[in-house]
Amino acid sequence: MDSNHITVVYKWTAQPGKLDELTSIYADVTDAMEQNEPGAEAVHVYASEEENALYVRDEFTDAAAMGFHLSTTAAGHFPQLLAIATPGPFFFLGDVPDEMKQATEQMQLGGQFATHTAGFDR
Repeated sequence: MDSNHITVVYKWTAQPGKLDELTSIYADVTDAMEQNEPGAEAVHVYASEEENALYVRDEFTDAAAMGFHLSTTAAGHFPQLLAIATPGPFFFLGDVPDEMKQATEQMQLGGQFATHTAGFDR
């Protein structure tokens, strides 16, 4: 993993009875990311029926790729998601520029930020 890589781990809590709809929206999100975002290296979505929530892990090559995602795919689906679910918290792992931190604050994502200090990939 290079020093520019950014991982975002987050949760969406669905309104009662809306988990299937939320899961369907995220199927569209992941398809759009796979087709249109070359800087999105991986996306994994996990459903928790007990919490009526989705947990998502996005992997981006760098801050520019994450910014592209936020301004395109995420922006396009955000109103639909907000209509049926509550976002957050969002954990941004990597070197996120200040202007992107401010953008996540404006989106009210409950963003928390941490830089990489150690680790390895196999």
